[in-house]
Amino acid sequence: MMQTDRPIDELPMQAPREQPAQVAALSVDGVSHRYGARLALDQVSLDVAPGTFTALLGLNGAGKSTLFSLITRLFGVQSGRIRIFGHDIGREPGEALRGLGVVFQPRTLDLDLSVTQNLLYHAALHGIGRRDARAHADAVLTQIGLLDRGASKVRVLSGGQMRRLEIARALLHRPRLLLLDEPTVGLDVKARAEMLDHVRLLVRDQGIAVLFATHLFDEILESDDLVVLHQGRVLARGPLADVLAQSGARDLHAAFMRLTAAADQARPAP
Repeated sequence: MMQTDRPIDELPMQAPREQPAQVAALSVDGVSHRYGARLALDQVSLDVAPGTFTALLGLNGAGKSTLFSLITRLFGVQSGRIRIFGHDIGREPGEALRGLGVVFQPRTLDLDLSVTQNLLYHAALHGIGRRDARAHADAVLTQIGLLDRGASKVRVLSGGQMRRLEIARALLHRPRLLLLDEPTVGLDVKARAEMLDHVRLLVRDQGIAVLFATHLFDEILESDDLVVLHQGRVLARGPLADVLAQSGARDLHAAFMRLTAAADQARPAP
């Protein structure tokens, strides 16, 4: 070992070792998508950090469902890039989708199967063995408060219970990223609040990253990250406080109206 008689405070300091950048749970980079001549998404870019709740706010027709269809590979990516925890969904679809759970806006449960049978069927699709599937199913049903309804046919559940079951099903293979596309549509006020509380608890207690698509301003909290999507374009993104500051508005409704009005005025006439 090299020795030196120089005082410690005169020795040159070592440069701090660079820390690896945190890999985004979801990274959407310059994604565009057309349906024939209609441009549904225009250079959309956004990131969802691990263990965060990100609200994707947009009116019907903004492009939210199209974006979800691209992230889940229901549609192929025409231009741009989508990565889930660093895995490109086009080049590494298996690795990318393994970390993803999804709840689409239309309900996709089999109403004639029991609660547990719906979960076991989903587990089989993910290659989970029957013994592990049973354990996973019991765990998620306990988590959502439906363990005592495991033998019930899905058709007898309330709308809120069905949505909670769909979230449980999406979590069955233990993903690290959860996509929810307008999951509160058709729920009453109480069921809507309970479902949102449940999702935020998943973020807080389990570190799951969530991208939550909505058109309802009151579903977004001050602590959320926010992406404003309008007519296929991202108008603002970041913490809610930053979006308000960017727009110069005092509340989210006013900010959204200002951002969308400015975008509509700037859009060239057809």
